[in-house]
Amino acid sequence: MNENEKLESDNDSQKSITNDVENLKNDIWEKVFSCLTEEILDLSKKFILIKSDPENKKELNEILDLAEEQLKEFTIEHFEKNGSKSILVYNTEKRAEKFKIILNGHLDVIPWKDYQYFPKIENWKLYGVWSMDMKSNVACLIKVFKNIAKKLDYPIWLQLVTDEEIWGFDWTKYQIEQWVRSDFIIAWETTNFDIVNKAKWGCWLKITSKWITAHWAYPWKWENAIIKMNNFLEILFNKYPIPREQEWITTVNLAKIETSNQTFNKIPDNCTSWLDIRFTPDKEKLILDEIKNIIPNDFDIEIIANESSLFVEENNYFLQKLKIITENINKKSSNFYWAQWSSDARHYTRIWCDWIEFWPIWWWIGTDEEWVDIKSLETFYIILEKFLIDLNEKRYY
Repeated sequence: MNENEKLESDNDSQKSITNDVENLKNDIWEKVFSCLTEEILDLSKKFILIKSDPENKKELNEILDLAEEQLKEFTIEHFEKNGSKSILVYNTEKRAEKFKIILNGHLDVIPWKDYQYFPKIENWKLYGVWSMDMKSNVACLIKVFKNIAKKLDYPIWLQLVTDEEIWGFDWTKYQIEQWVRSDFIIAWETTNFDIVNKAKWGCWLKITSKWITAHWAYPWKWENAIIKMNNFLEILFNKYPIPREQEWITTVNLAKIETSNQTFNKIPDNCTSWLDIRFTPDKEKLILDEIKNIIPNDFDIEIIANESSLFVEENNYFLQKLKIITENINKKSSNFYWAQWSSDARHYTRIWCDWIEFWPIWWWIGTDEEWVDIKSLETFYIILEKFLIDLNEKRYY
């Protein structure tokens, strides 16, 4: 089957989704629809259908408008920077000086194949490109916010942005610069009901080797910039070897290597490597010096980004509250763990706002078979609702 046929087939599948939902409602597990209604699934699928990748400004605006339409009964503050838009939704008439809780979500995705933008339901799983990261997440957040935000006595904020996949410089970071503050932020990322309370930090570098342009017939007279780069990369990966399994250590990804040379009979005079470095928080003030110490003196280094990440103490009040509620509802332990990277909520780290990552059951993020477990969405809804209401009743604000 070619891609056009696949697209047509999936289009037919999309038309039958309503029937899928009806079949699910008649299944033995009726409970899922006590909280996770057709409205949530329908909104998730509408989000998935929109190709909201960073280059599609029209679609990014469309998906943000769709989200905003669901929340029109609340105060909505609009932001725009570099052509990207985001919204803040809150349960007070005016923006509070400091919010108690921020629910952080993003609506942008990494580009994928056309036919994957057609969602489908199968075996209690919602499939579709970025169904988990984070189209269904945002649909659930909107549902919870709509149902209980006005019942809370403390200021709460739903933050929806459209540039998380490209590091969130224009939105989460920009909003922080506009003096957005909160006691606790929850970012809805991939945790399977465990809680991420620490994550690696990240650094993007461009390393360039340069030499003199020369004719290929005299390689002994001149240095080859690509070979020089290769020698450096060998030293780099000896220092930071690629682990065979997940470890809490510095890792390096060679994302791209390029030269301006376009001909065979020329010794390349330049070569640039793009490096994505993930490092533990204790390396914050050391990582750049470590890299610079192994870079040859005639190389250039360009720092594209050097980003903080996540670290919250396990005894944090909000963290413990969420853990206890999750364990009571799921009837099993919810563990703290560390992640290889984190969301755009990492920008809050620099202003000492505590935040964590939390989300229900999923699999195969960013692949042809990405899915989120429908039953776990209801559990997630119950946990979040209980967490927010319990804070209200305890008057912890």
